Amino acid sequence: MTAVGTDVRERSHQWSDPLLTAAHAAETDGLTFLSRLIAGELPAPPIATTMGFGLVEVSEGRAVFAMEIGEHHFNPIGSVHGGVFATLLDSAAGCSVHSALPAGVRYTSLDLSVKFLRGLRLDSGPVRCEGQLLHMGGRTALAEAKLYDSAGRLCAHATSSCLLIRSTPG
Repeated sequence: MTAVGTDVRERSHQWSDPLLTAAHAAETDGLTFLSRLIAGELPAPPIATTMGFGLVEVSEGRAVFAMEIGEHHFNPIGSVHGGVFATLLDSAAGCSVHSALPAGVRYTSLDLSVKFLRGLRLDSGPVRCEGQLLHMGGRTALAEAKLYDSAGRLCAHATSSCLLIRSTPG
């Protein structure tokens, strides 16, 4: 057994100013904005670069993220931390809502209900998280997201309510 703290790993991280990217989000519809992120015309948000995931597909009412599992996602017992699951699920559900928003409308998560079904480890391979808009109301939206391992097994499911925030002239 190796002594604690003697087998240290290091990971470097860079990101772009998120407020510059957010300014683009305010002036375009959600589907165009998210498509520009995928195309690399806009930098990924810091949470995506920090955790190592990315938006890989988007259409109106649908958003798909992918991530390679790494040791930096682990909890103290050697599996992927539940907060990583929740972050991917929240991102996919939220972006499915964002993809259906017109210019000038933003959103924020009101809640996230997560059901963990299967753990993830290094041998789980790359994961895929699919978000789907279920209902768009005047003030809130409802979405769900599903997280799959590389074998296509469902690992977690979430539902999310989002508050819609409309810009007011002024």
